[in-house]
Amino acid sequence: MRIVIAGGHGQIALRLERLLAARGYEVAGLIRNPEQGDDLRDAGAEPVLCDLESASVEEVAAHLQGAGAAIFAAGAGPGSGAGRKETVDRAAAVLFAQAAERAGVRRYVMVSAMGADPAHEGDEVFDAYLRAKGEADAYLRGREALDWTILKPGMLTNDAGTGQVRLEASTGRGPVPRDDVAAVLAELVDTPGTVGLTLELVSGSTPVTVAVKDVAGN
Repeated sequence: MRIVIAGGHGQIALRLERLLAARGYEVAGLIRNPEQGDDLRDAGAEPVLCDLESASVEEVAAHLQGAGAAIFAAGAGPGSGAGRKETVDRAAAVLFAQAAERAGVRRYVMVSAMGADPAHEGDEVFDAYLRAKGEADAYLRGREALDWTILKPGMLTNDAGTGQVRLEASTGRGPVPRDDVAAVLAELVDTPGTVGLTLELVSGSTPVTVAVKDVAGN
C-alpha cells in the first residue's frame, strides 16, 4: 500500500517514514524544499515536491492518486507567526483532505494537538495555533468521504521512545516522545477500528500495539 505524508520532513514524519518503510509500505513524503530529499530517501520514503501553501487541490490530488492512505503531519513550526498557523495548520490540512477526497483516498489520519479547539480564545501565536488545528479537525470530522482518525499528542519531546503510551479519548496533559507518536501513527493507519475517533496521546504504561487495539475495540 502507498501512503502519502504531508509535512514529509517533519520530526514525526521522518520517524514515521522509517517505520512504515520497514513494514514494507511504499511511502511518499510531500516537501517544499528539494534539499530535504536525501533525508526522506534515507528514511525509505520517496520525496515529492509540493508546497501545500500554494498548490491547488488538483495538484495535490495528483500526488495522492493510487494511495491507500494519507497522513497530515505538516506544521508551520514553533518559529512561525500567526499567519502561517492559518495557511499551514488550518488551510493546508483542509486542502490535503480535499485532495484525498478528489483522489479517492479514504483513509486519512490527522496529527493534531492537545488543546486544539476552533473556539480557543487568546491573542498569542500559540492561541492561533490551537484555533487553526481545531478548525482543521472540525472540517475533517465533517468529511463523510474520508475514513478519518485524529491524533492529539501531548507535549512532544525528543526523548527515546519507550513503546509505552496512554491512548484514550481524553488522557489529560503530559509529555510524549516523538518516537512513540510515530509508532502510534504507524498502527493507527492500518487499524480500521479507529475510524471516526479523536484520540489523545501521552506517555503511559500500555504497549503501543495493545493501546491501539484497545481503542479500536479489538
